[in-house]
Amino acid sequence: MSEQLYKRILLPTDGSKYSDKSEKHALALAAANNAEIIALSVVENSFSLNLPDSDTISEVNQLLKSETEKNLNKVERLRDEEGLDVKITKKVAEGSPARVILETIEEENIDLVVIGSSGKTGFDKFLMGSVAEKVVKSAKCSVLVIH
Repeated sequence: MSEQLYKRILLPTDGSKYSDKSEKHALALAAANNAEIIALSVVENSFSLNLPDSDTISEVNQLLKSETEKNLNKVERLRDEEGLDVKITKKVAEGSPARVILETIEEENIDLVVIGSSGKTGFDKFLMGSVAEKVVKSAKCSVLVIH
């Protein structure tokens, strides 16, 4: 009888190609360890913090939230296509992706984070530093970076 290495796996997802790859790895690891996946999509809305409230800002935020839901639903579709018996809990949060991921690790008692090496754009990495790098440096659990 083997020891269960992981019970709760955090899967941050943003719809990028690296995120798609990390979803496959997280699902395989969860299935092999009888672990639960916490699929997290973060709405990065810092652009609107210093802008006056308007219908346009509200519409953009709604569009971003809708995209995050699509990212999370994709994880469930992939699980179903693969025929895996893996529990997935979907979570949407707002804020800085690295900070939200690190907070979620603590709040959800995460054993492993499976994260893509890059997000949707290289420009984001240039502006704010790599989310994956920040998570690797600060997480209090194991982190698997998928490239």
